[in-house]
Amino acid sequence: MDMKNILTVRDLLDDAANKYADQTFLKFYRDGKIEERSFNVNRQHSLAVCRWIRAMHTQRMHVAFIGKTSYEYITCLTGILISGNVAIPFSPDISAREAAILMERADVDLLLYDDSFAAQAKEIIESGTLLRDVVNIGDAAFFEEIYQTYGDDSEYASLSDVAIDPDACAVMIYTSGTTGVRKGVMLSSRALVGNVMYHDYVTDAFRPNDVALSVLPMFHVYCFTGDYLKNMKDGLQVALNGNLRDVVQNLTRFEPRVMRVVPMIAQTLLRRVKTVLARNPDMDPRDAAKKVFGRNIKWLISGGAYLDPALVDEYETVGIFLRQGYGMTEAGCRISVPDEAADKTSVGRVIDLCRARIQHGEIQVDTPTKMLGYYKMPEETAAIFTDDGWLKTGDIGILTDDGVLFITGRVKNLIILSNGENVSPEAIEKKFDHEPIVDEAVVYAQNDRIVAEIYPNYDYIAENRIDDVSEVIEAMIDTMNLTAKPSHVIANFKLRSTPFERTGSGKLVRPSAKL
Repeated sequence: MDMKNILTVRDLLDDAANKYADQTFLKFYRDGKIEERSFNVNRQHSLAVCRWIRAMHTQRMHVAFIGKTSYEYITCLTGILISGNVAIPFSPDISAREAAILMERADVDLLLYDDSFAAQAKEIIESGTLLRDVVNIGDAAFFEEIYQTYGDDSEYASLSDVAIDPDACAVMIYTSGTTGVRKGVMLSSRALVGNVMYHDYVTDAFRPNDVALSVLPMFHVYCFTGDYLKNMKDGLQVALNGNLRDVVQNLTRFEPRVMRVVPMIAQTLLRRVKTVLARNPDMDPRDAAKKVFGRNIKWLISGGAYLDPALVDEYETVGIFLRQGYGMTEAGCRISVPDEAADKTSVGRVIDLCRARIQHGEIQVDTPTKMLGYYKMPEETAAIFTDDGWLKTGDIGILTDDGVLFITGRVKNLIILSNGENVSPEAIEKKFDHEPIVDEAVVYAQNDRIVAEIYPNYDYIAENRIDDVSEVIEAMIDTMNLTAKPSHVIANFKLRSTPFERTGSGKLVRPSAKL
């Protein structure tokens, strides 16, 4: 199939099965052994789930899906997408109350959930939320029955012959909600598939039959389109991690060559490499990295949050390329992707199917994969688009003539002082990144002065027996202020005893705006 004719997830599923057939696609560790599923088998099982859903109801539905990442999760989510219904994936950590509110707002007809969400599902049912059906999809045994009963040779085979409109809503992703009401981002099949058809600027990160370890949750569009759809297109083997606590064990078990991460994971794994080196001072740093990552690791692709360039440099000393891309759910996901030729402080180069521009300091994009809108929120939808149809990212940045993109802050976080000076708090916060006594820092304005709210690194404080934390941090800020612009001088600071709140995707929730 010509790649230009791949407009839906079903098209991509069929094309990958034709190209890679019985080669291993997905693998995972279960019951003491590694299990593998080929491109053909993944297609067959996804079609079986599609038929099972359509055997319940043939009319188009909004299907909420809640579960932990697994092979069955993937075939279920794929089955929903190729059945012509709208998939609405939620985190398994979502509360019953919030899930009920969002399901009612999203007009959910069918709720599918695994055993990890059973208690919350019972609460949702008892709350009186209007659902046509609620199905506990249980465990692997439940799916094995579906795969057999609704297989290619079954009486239900024709139920998977569904005409999919590539421009109709296929999935609804609720934003993390760092501020305001969570919004349902509507993405079409064309957006899901189109967003993985870009040209890679890294020369050898995604090669057929290479192993990629998937560590991020599949209910995020970054992971689902990257670790699943794009790796399907490129013919990689995808090892499913399942739970973050198993990452280290699965790195040495599957020995991937590439993995997508968020900066926090990259930092945690590098600390493990440093621990190995501390215990073995004569060891080559590359060998220490192999002890943690396995023998084949070469690429880490980061997204979702700011990546410190110093971390990029540290990874290079252990023989691993760490680069970041940039995107947002409303754009279908990717806006720019890593490029080893681009400046390390950038977020890579804008993908070839996307146009980007800077208007009044803000990054704006026009891409065929942009969202259809926020579900039942016309005012919010109108507000995020310009009059000529470009998507406002809300990020402040710089774009070079050859498409390299730099992020310098968020529009909504800008501090506007009484003298008219615009201050990006992120520019000040980055100064704390290399201070071991600081775990997290958030900057805001209070009474027209810059204030830093700091959550100290209490492990570091204990290890170094620091008695007066406030005195040490005050001296550190005084040093920072010596070279700071007048508008960036930190006038005061506040210490926290607890970490800052974060969203389900790990993004920091900033304290409420200060007067």
